[in-house]
Amino acid sequence: MTVEADIGSLAEQNRSSLGTAAARNLATTTKSAPQMRGISSRWLLRRLPWMEVSGGAYRVNRRLSLAVGRGRVSFAQAGADDVRIIPGTLTELPVLRGYRDEALLEELAGRFAVREVRAGQVLVEQGQPITEVFVVAHGRIERIAAGKYGEAASHGVVADGDHLGDEALDGPDPRWASTYRAETAGVVMALSWADFTELFERSESLREQVAAFLANAARGVNSKGEAEIALAAGHEGEHPLPGTYVDYELAPREYELSPTQTVLRVHSRVSDLYNGPMDQLQEQLKLTVHEIRERQEWELVNNRDYGLLHNADYDQRINTHSGPPTPDDLDELLAMRRDTDLLLAHPKAIAAFYRECSKRGIYPDHTEVDGHRLPAWRGVPLFPCGKIPVGDGQLTSILAMRTGADRQGVVGLRQTGIPDEYEPGLNVRFMGIDEHAVTRYLVTAYSSAAVLVPDAIGVLENVHIAAPRS
Repeated sequence: MTVEADIGSLAEQNRSSLGTAAARNLATTTKSAPQMRGISSRWLLRRLPWMEVSGGAYRVNRRLSLAVGRGRVSFAQAGADDVRIIPGTLTELPVLRGYRDEALLEELAGRFAVREVRAGQVLVEQGQPITEVFVVAHGRIERIAAGKYGEAASHGVVADGDHLGDEALDGPDPRWASTYRAETAGVVMALSWADFTELFERSESLREQVAAFLANAARGVNSKGEAEIALAAGHEGEHPLPGTYVDYELAPREYELSPTQTVLRVHSRVSDLYNGPMDQLQEQLKLTVHEIRERQEWELVNNRDYGLLHNADYDQRINTHSGPPTPDDLDELLAMRRDTDLLLAHPKAIAAFYRECSKRGIYPDHTEVDGHRLPAWRGVPLFPCGKIPVGDGQLTSILAMRTGADRQGVVGLRQTGIPDEYEPGLNVRFMGIDEHAVTRYLVTAYSSAAVLVPDAIGVLENVHIAAPRS
């Protein structure tokens, strides 16, 4: 027996009144409801306007778009020098969008050569003839163009999966419109124009693909890539007016409601004998619903089908200029849409942004939202969201959104009034009692999200959030 136990035993023998350990056997303990560490603020669920989807699917009708959007090429890497393009992802290039000749895509991917670049290396210079097309496998490359008076200005950054050389299809003597310089060491994949020309002359399907792309590009479009509506303005007298109509997309996208589900099990003995002073089923259900709502928000951000990170248009994605999120980066992100209602960022990204502001002697705004004091930039509230992933190298993203159907923004989708509804869009259905006397309840939440027009959401990518060493 230890010295402490000896002292405790002596104190117990010499006590002159009832001890607390014995007294607790007769007392009613004051207790809290079950607590949960995994509950977050869930600002995205709270700030999204929710559309009622009575048929289980929501169709987004849009005006016909003629401009072919671009995407990101993907890579397979077996080693530092063994980097290969995944052939099927070459259809993310505008000129190959919808191309189905898998054999030729595989041959085309095989003709890209691996080329390492070092920080500061100039890949191509403005005004030079285009003799190669590049796809960035890894690294950051800055686009620099000379201004009207000869000054050099940065026009953005391209990074992993981006491509350079679209100008090659513009005419008989294509030239680079900008200078591209590597900001970091990296790897690019290069395809010589001669190799592409050889395949072009050999493959009839490729010639048809390129011809269709050029014909589509030659049609009249507005600044957003939509088919033009013929108008007349500024004329005098009896000028003949043009006739026109507004064309729609023939195959609009449909968003189906996606379930988040679990089966809650409660033993009948627990709900029969241990139901006071707290209802065991209700406490179990409350925490289960919290977890479902957490996963529901995660899906709204990360789901590959309808998640906001994966549904932002390529032209609405930009890279940071220097790595960490700066005021200049957020200004550029806000300038990409006609209105922005909210910014969404990982808490560590917000901290990194504050560090950059402190370096410049800038003090971000604050705003009141639902009684909470939140940071803001240019009057737009900056909401924390831990569901935005932080990847390798401490890289994350910042989202900017315009919300609401009346403003052609981002909307949440759900259906209310479903059977056994517990909360809007969430129901709890009794599934019976099994042979082990366990009662089962199916808990389901249905939701999705839709981006009504491409500029409703923008993403600042490759945001570096690691704190620098002092």
